[in-house]
Amino acid sequence: QVQLVESGGGLVQAGGSLRLSCAASGNIFSINAMGWYRQAPGKQRELVAIIAGGGSTNYADSVKGRFTISRDNAKNSVHQQMNSLKPEDTAVYFCNAEVKNIARATTNNWGQGTQVTVSA
Repeated sequence: QVQLVESGGGLVQAGGSLRLSCAASGNIFSINAMGWYRQAPGKQRELVAIIAGGGSTNYADSVKGRFTISRDNAKNSVHQQMNSLKPEDTAVYFCNAEVKNIARATTNNWGQGTQVTVSA
């Protein structure tokens, strides 16, 4: 099994910053893509940012220029720096990792989610 543990959520005023982190542990041979998704009340979960194993990134249009995703392959971790936060960024943020386990099987894994609340 693979565990993803997120940290760094919280309450911040509009225009402020937060940094989310996610560490993967368990049955891991290698990690392909890692990413962050979010889900606001009454809405579907959506992709925020994703980073491939080689480091290429992709962002939702709504966060381009404000959020930066990065990863530390040695620590099996992914981070998301969120600047210029807006009230519409309020959501539960979920870490996601596509993991190849020791048996070379690929699994899709989710963290438990961390709340980000941006006040106006």
